[in-house]
Amino acid sequence: MAIPHLSDAERAAALAGLPQWQLRADGLAITRTFRFADFSEAFAFMTRVALLAEAQDHHPEWFNVWNRVEITLTTHDAGGISARDVKMAREINKLA
Repeated sequence: MAIPHLSDAERAAALAGLPQWQLRADGLAITRTFRFADFSEAFAFMTRVALLAEAQDHHPEWFNVWNRVEITLTTHDAGGISARDVKMAREINKLA
């Protein structure tokens, strides 16, 4: 079963409720950069997100350098942003 992607209006409404998350230039993903005091805090955050991702069976694309974690969310099966990405972003915000 295909997962539907959000319409432009749904995407805009979702982003309005996700402070600091931005639409990627191609419009197919949302991104956010998190900064922490040091590598240990960043890695601990990544561990919490990894456990969440496994529980939701929805895994982020991410990049880490020292105290910075960049997260990109998209639903490949939907060909863009889906409700799963919005839900995951909200949960990630709670972990930050």
